[in-house]
Amino acid sequence: MTPQRGVYFDAWFPRQHCYHPSLPPRRLRMLDDLADYHATTLVWAALGGGSIALPYLEREAFGPVDARARFYGFVNDSEFIAAAQERGIAVFGIVFEAQGWELPVELSEDEDEILALNELRGAGRRDRIGLREFGRNRFPKLWKPVEHYFPDGLVNSDGEKVTDLIDECCARDIHGNALHARWVECPDREHECFYMDRNNPVWREYLKAVIRIQIDAGVDGVQLDESELPIGSFQYGGCFCKDCMKGFRTYLGRPAGFHYGEWLLERGYDFRANQIDTPLYREYHRFQCDAIRRHFHELADYARSYAREHGREIQVSGNFFNMDPQYLALADDVDVIVTEMRNTTDRQPEWYRYVAGFARGKDVIVVENPYGGVVPDLAGKLGRGKGYDLLRLSLFEAAAMGVNMAVPYGSWMGATIQDSFHPPHALLREIQDFLAGHEDLFSRVSGNDAAVVYDVAGNFDLVARADVGDNLANALDETVVVPYRTVVRRLAGAGIPFDVVLFPDGVTAPDRVTAGDLRGHDPVILPAGADLTAGQVAALHGYLAGGGHLVHTGDLREPSLLAHPGVREAAPGDLDGLLPSGRQIEIAGSEGRPSVRSGAVAGRSDVVATNIMRLPDGRSAVHVVNYGYDAEEDRVRPLDTELTVRLSRRHTQASVYHCDGRVAVPAVRTGEGGHRHTVALDRLGPYAIVVFG
Repeated sequence: MTPQRGVYFDAWFPRQHCYHPSLPPRRLRMLDDLADYHATTLVWAALGGGSIALPYLEREAFGPVDARARFYGFVNDSEFIAAAQERGIAVFGIVFEAQGWELPVELSEDEDEILALNELRGAGRRDRIGLREFGRNRFPKLWKPVEHYFPDGLVNSDGEKVTDLIDECCARDIHGNALHARWVECPDREHECFYMDRNNPVWREYLKAVIRIQIDAGVDGVQLDESELPIGSFQYGGCFCKDCMKGFRTYLGRPAGFHYGEWLLERGYDFRANQIDTPLYREYHRFQCDAIRRHFHELADYARSYAREHGREIQVSGNFFNMDPQYLALADDVDVIVTEMRNTTDRQPEWYRYVAGFARGKDVIVVENPYGGVVPDLAGKLGRGKGYDLLRLSLFEAAAMGVNMAVPYGSWMGATIQDSFHPPHALLREIQDFLAGHEDLFSRVSGNDAAVVYDVAGNFDLVARADVGDNLANALDETVVVPYRTVVRRLAGAGIPFDVVLFPDGVTAPDRVTAGDLRGHDPVILPAGADLTAGQVAALHGYLAGGGHLVHTGDLREPSLLAHPGVREAAPGDLDGLLPSGRQIEIAGSEGRPSVRSGAVAGRSDVVATNIMRLPDGRSAVHVVNYGYDAEEDRVRPLDTELTVRLSRRHTQASVYHCDGRVAVPAVRTGEGGHRHTVALDRLGPYAIVVFG
């Protein structure tokens, strides 16, 4: 296995807004940085300007670069892509699917030259420029006409010729108002970003033109951002545009006159207050889940087909954001899963284990999110020469838990903070040197005994109520108890490794769980398992027939499972009850056990997370993360402790690879017939890999 080493390559400028959708011009010198980071893949990396206009995107791809810019190695995007490929680095074009832009512009008197765009300087004549003007062929001296890209024009679902792309394709609330993508609009600027709707066939045709230009420019992959479009509009009151209403009417089998928005308003609902309790909410959500599956597949299939017509193979990805089950049906259509986590915190091993389970063996690249998390504070610390161990934890934690956290390279700091995320180069290089130098110690084959089931149907309502707020807040309502989250936080907080197995509901994604997905685990823990499908019940019976043990948290209703001798109940927070065979990993000094040594900090399981990977040569790699960051000392305080781990086979040797470069060879003590292995961990820093062989 060669792990991904992704780079979140917005490359926005420091101390300036991160302006969507057009990314800053690229320089050849950036490739030296990327090589230092051992980069394999660049995400959010190139050719974002299609949601301004197709001619604008073409200029990003192929436009001339003047001599002064060439002096400093500036290149257009197609040239940068080719140069990156020469270094073995894959570049993904970014398709901002939800964004339709209108920007302030200053023009020459003859409207044949742009003197200022977005950031104005008082030169020339003021106007607006963007998708609306492109669709109307408003600036013939600046841009090619729409007919150059669509010879037969664009025709909507009513058979009408379209000339205003914004008016035609934007999402609309229940009152018909056009929605805005507020999370990318800078409040102190005059630009506007409309929230577009992929259910509109005109917008899908436009996105296909964006994809064609990106592939013509040589991208290795196409990344479909905002891939849940238009479900993201729910934060603004949902989408009630004509195509959503037509589709939902058909989905319900209602007569031609039925309009869901009007029907709700007549009953006093506005699809904002108590949204999840709104009549037909679940049906509407399921309709949209089906729509995003079909339309994402349509665009992914189109991208691959267009590339093959031109003698190329490309990869496809999307932004799966919080990895909610609505994205499950899209996973089949991507080669690598890219996700912008909903909340970036200092410690989230349980979320990474969920992501690894969601991916089912596919590569995952995660990027941070500045809203509702720690990124702005971390960026400030790093700018003052502090917080280095916090950044180390951010990248090492993801790797330890089985996914890749992308290196931030001028990455997204939101639309209100005038800055981008540029951690110190030497620090990033140190982190990436360790990961690249030990890539043979990573595997997708788990060695974890415990598995936790994420039951989609059983968690739908609870998670929807717990995860509140729009993209600017990403708020969490901690008063809503989600048994699944209680279980995984309890396990992760005690340093217990585990896998996550998703049980789809058969609606948002096909239900294809088998006993084989559970085999090898003991126990399987089932929180909130009240709504299991027949296939899931059969899979659990198959697992139990093989001698496994199932622990549920009180919501299980299936009589045939409740009667099985291998099934027991435990409270979500009862660690010993959840683990009837005991803990697979123990850290000396935890929960009342005596510390084995003084010096440094006594071992504590509540600051350690672990994950076990089985390597192809038969060795087992235990990845250990130490979260014991001391704010006053501005470092992770090292631990002196002992690690005891239960493994499937006996090992007599161990090596410990510390992230600071130290390699230790501790003695191995065995017990329980050779299955329990104990080693000393001296001065455990933020991250180490303990390899048993």
